[in-house]
Amino acid sequence: MERVMARPTKYKASMCDIVIELMREGASQDEVIGHLDISRDTFYAWKKENEEFSDSIKRGARLSQTWWERQGRVSLKDREFNYTGWYMNMKNRFKWADKQEVKNEGITTVIVKSKIPHYPGEQDEPGYDGS
Repeated sequence: MERVMARPTKYKASMCDIVIELMREGASQDEVIGHLDISRDTFYAWKKENEEFSDSIKRGARLSQTWWERQGRVSLKDREFNYTGWYMNMKNRFKWADKQEVKNEGITTVIVKSKIPHYPGEQDEPGYDGS
């Protein structure tokens, strides 16, 4: 029986520091993946297998969002600031959404009377008055 040897992992604990450093400057997970020169599959496997790496990614995500929020806050009076691009980035990366209020106060039944039959032959049924 032939033994298959797995390729040794490129993961090193020092990569957690790299993750934090990059994401502290607003980097995305995809940018981190590119910088580490790994595939998405490897990235997600490392997150699953290495608690320290997973915690670094979670912390990095918060730091990245903080960096981007700060950019928006300190640039509000800057005429050159691309607010629309910044806002779209926040909506796409951090799941920001325009506030929507929906009130459901029970069941509402709407009865529409129409001279237009709802289905063929309805006007020929007993009780149909067409008004």
